[in-house]
Amino acid sequence: MPETAIAEAPATRGGSTGGTILEVRNLEAWYGESHILHGINFDVRAGEVVTLLGRNGAGKTTTLKSVMGIIGKRTGSVKFNNQDIIRTSSDKIARMGIAFCPEERGIFASLDVRENLLLPPTVRAGGLSLDQIFELFPNLKERLGSQGTKLSGGEQQMLAIARILRTGASFLMLDEPTEGLAPVIIQQIGHTIARLKKEGFTILLVEQNFRFASTVADRYYVVEHGKIIDGFSNSELAANMDKLHTYLGV
Repeated sequence: MPETAIAEAPATRGGSTGGTILEVRNLEAWYGESHILHGINFDVRAGEVVTLLGRNGAGKTTTLKSVMGIIGKRTGSVKFNNQDIIRTSSDKIARMGIAFCPEERGIFASLDVRENLLLPPTVRAGGLSLDQIFELFPNLKERLGSQGTKLSGGEQQMLAIARILRTGASFLMLDEPTEGLAPVIIQQIGHTIARLKKEGFTILLVEQNFRFASTVADRYYVVEHGKIIDGFSNSELAANMDKLHTYLGV
């Protein structure tokens, strides 16, 4: 991949360099009568990659959806660039520069790659152009006329990430981006995340595969039963491996 910049950007796109861009405090969330999150607390600093680790059903995806405003009932405080967004609608949150890439990817099967790419509206200035996106994901340029149903799982994941990069979002929330993908595609997704970080994007990542996460993350939080039960930096990963095996059951 060439090392030319994919966009002219400041050191970070979503806030002052190294400052806290997302601050979550006492976050509670419900699906109907089911109480899923029980006082989630964590921070994300501008320009870093933070990974939420945990078993299935721990509350990781619900945390992302709660930040994005697509969980109906939630309480607590979610501050983005010092503005509390806990009562803000998801469309307004998107216009503030937050984007959510779901695990199921949400590719429209009846649309081709170009149509899927161009479907989401531009919510803020600074989104990547198609040429910049094709530099990151050259496979997509080759498949522009292909329908969503004809894309491989890896190509669908590339398209799902590419689509939110077009919108102008600077804070990216990626839910299990490596799930079900071949090792060579996982490696490409890792290179892409590292490249986006270098270009000033801030990324909140949900992953069960901590081996992959260790190649891209600056810090980790462990989620269990709807709570953050531990947190450490990447430099502390080796010292926490035994605990991680216990937490994740691997």
